[in-house]
Amino acid sequence: MEETTVREKICWLKEYLESGEDGFLIFLSWAMASSIVGLTVGLVGIAFHVTLEFVTSYRTAHPAIIFLLPLAGLAIVFLYRILHMEKDKGTNFILMAVRANEEVTFKTAPLIFISTVLTHFFGGSAGREGAALQIGGSIASSMGRWAKMNEKDERIMTMCGMSAGFAALFGTPIAAVVFSMEVITVGVMHYSAMVPCVISALVAAGLSYGVGIAPAGYTLLGVPEMSLNGAWSVGILGIFCAVLSIVFCLVMEKTGAVYRRFLPNAYLRIFIGGCIVIGVTLLLGTRDYNGAGMDVIARAMRGHAETEAFLLKIILTALTLGAGYKGGEIVPSFFIGATFGCVAGPLLGLSPSFAAGLGMAALFCGVTNCPLASLILCLELFGMEGIGYYALVCAISYMLSGYYGLYSEQKIMYSKMKPEFINKKVH
Repeated sequence: MEETTVREKICWLKEYLESGEDGFLIFLSWAMASSIVGLTVGLVGIAFHVTLEFVTSYRTAHPAIIFLLPLAGLAIVFLYRILHMEKDKGTNFILMAVRANEEVTFKTAPLIFISTVLTHFFGGSAGREGAALQIGGSIASSMGRWAKMNEKDERIMTMCGMSAGFAALFGTPIAAVVFSMEVITVGVMHYSAMVPCVISALVAAGLSYGVGIAPAGYTLLGVPEMSLNGAWSVGILGIFCAVLSIVFCLVMEKTGAVYRRFLPNAYLRIFIGGCIVIGVTLLLGTRDYNGAGMDVIARAMRGHAETEAFLLKIILTALTLGAGYKGGEIVPSFFIGATFGCVAGPLLGLSPSFAAGLGMAALFCGVTNCPLASLILCLELFGMEGIGYYALVCAISYMLSGYYGLYSEQKIMYSKMKPEFINKKVH
């Protein structure tokens, strides 16, 4: 009996060591592959960041350049047509690539790079992190195919690219990792991608820091001690942000549908859309809503925002992206949430600066359905102080934002209200 037990233990130890050796080799191979992804996507992300900063500065110094926005739109449609990418689904296609192994062509990366730069250069209202996800996902997926990886490993490569692109541009590597793993299928995270995604994100972020690109970060003023009254106020703000996230998603969806219904020709649609953006901008008498609006977000974090800013950003972003201009939706959601929180916070007894941070996180959570990534984003942007409030506002926004989202190919596996499997796409 004892001899059998010893023999069994020896066999078990042998199997463990063999499997451990395989595991170590897999770790080494992924460490190398994800480092290459992080290096490659990081360099492209740095170039993307520098280019966007340059065109934003030029547009700010030469405001009349916005009158060329319709012509830039025609160039964007032409580029997509000539490269046979008219049916490109943007970030949705990257989600499909991870979940269903849809092939992402390498052409996506240069196309979204150039078209996003054109949109920002001439005054379209759009973000950049969504474009970074597409750039990173496209490059990494193509690298996986070139290396003749199997289907499952290609999916991990795509997530590595998404993580690296987000991290290089925004400087929040851990949030980038969790977001890339969480956004595909809410409720199911592929933990096998964790090590590769972490490595690629850290390499990309490290490169970005190394060339002098400062990571995003804000100091929130008036963060209160944890209390019942504070939790009550933060909870109400979370409810408002959940409703606002639904409004943002619906406006984005309906505006694009209206454009397509009345202007089925893509050239005509983007040209007229550009003219509408110009008209609205001139009526407003400010350029705060053109481009990404990072300066407006920074002001909101200091406690200053116009009352109507969040609503105007929703309108301008929907008019821009719905017409066919390219860019991301993430920074606009930051803008909308931060300015709304800054205005609504004092009505609830909260510091406008602190409420701006809460609003930014809550709206991002509501439109992406990514509560864990939203919480980690708060920690990387704002620090540990107020973590209980960040968790509360993100949780409430996630639960009450329903099954709406910016990405129609995103799937939610489990009900937000009860432990029930639903497996449905967002509205």
